[in-house]
Amino acid sequence: MFRDFFNWRTLLALIAIIIVMGTIFYSGYITQKIEKDERKKIELWIEAKNTEIKATDNDVAALNLALYITTNNSSIPIIWANEKDSVIEFLNGDTNKINADPKYAQKKLREFKNLHPPITWTNPLDSSEVSKLYFGNSTLIAQLKWYPIIQLIIVSLFIIITLIALQSRNRSTQNQVWAGMAKETAHQLGTPLSSLQGWLEVLKDQEENKEIVQEIQKDINRLDLISDRFGKIGSTPKFVETDIVEHVKNMMEYMKKRASGKILMEVHAGKFDETTAPISPQLFDWVIENLIKNALDAMDGTGSIHIYIYRFEDKVIIDVADTGKGIPRNKWNRIFKPGFTTKKRGWGLGLSLTKRIVEQYHKGKIYVKESDPIKGTTFRVILPKKTENI
Repeated sequence: MFRDFFNWRTLLALIAIIIVMGTIFYSGYITQKIEKDERKKIELWIEAKNTEIKATDNDVAALNLALYITTNNSSIPIIWANEKDSVIEFLNGDTNKINADPKYAQKKLREFKNLHPPITWTNPLDSSEVSKLYFGNSTLIAQLKWYPIIQLIIVSLFIIITLIALQSRNRSTQNQVWAGMAKETAHQLGTPLSSLQGWLEVLKDQEENKEIVQEIQKDINRLDLISDRFGKIGSTPKFVETDIVEHVKNMMEYMKKRASGKILMEVHAGKFDETTAPISPQLFDWVIENLIKNALDAMDGTGSIHIYIYRFEDKVIIDVADTGKGIPRNKWNRIFKPGFTTKKRGWGLGLSLTKRIVEQYHKGKIYVKESDPIKGTTFRVILPKKTENI
């Protein structure tokens, strides 16, 4: 699924690049053609101007044609300057700016010099009178130069909308897969659990099995909890106003019995004996359990795990800090992705499920607050204190 999504993104990016590059080259080609045509128009305009100067009363047709050509050139701005580049006349310019700013014509002259080489004009009646014609781009060329940028924006918007739609579709499909897998796991666990419970009742009838029965009962209760957790994935969980400090302490005690005796595990809640927040107890246990397991895996049998709980007016913050080997900064976001794991065994689903429970169900936030190869890693969980936020 993720590979398909990546391929879609790559394909769309390539299509966008091809479209934009093609547009840039084609618009550049068209612009060059128009510029050549406009230069020819200026040259024709000069010939018409010469005809006006040389025409006699008998050349009525030629004079009329020349006047038509010179008066109908209204799209190309032309600056007529002498040999010292003093402006003689500014044709088709912005009249208001020309009148308001005496230096405006000179500014445009410098601009036109950088656009096109000038055309030299010699007075047909006096060869000693030489001047130069500078011309700028017409409105059409100016609009054409903006066209690739506009198209780039449109294509970019199209790609963004398409990617958002694909991401939404993939997320929806992923959610369905998660929910289906979890519910099927809960269903599959149900049958052996019922059978184990039946065998446990048989063992209870024998007094010598008392201690064994107690331990088996604990494991069955644990399996029941796991089954219940999986059953709640994909469903709307019930939230209960719960003392977070007490809840975390209970989970810490449970994990202590299954950890190395060389690992120190403590909960710090400051001066607050009770810090409540609406949570789904079974699912939230899973969050704390996964974070503690992750911390245990990061330590080689020795170290410490400290859980700090902070209470604010609108939220509860839980920091789970260990003294393990740390996480490289470039993997801080990747560790929450399904399938990502640094262990030799495992599916890489623990932290992914943890993020889903915290952010999707509890509308909270989980992230790596800090991590260092020497000091260890701290995960931060933020839970809202108000049920309307969930």
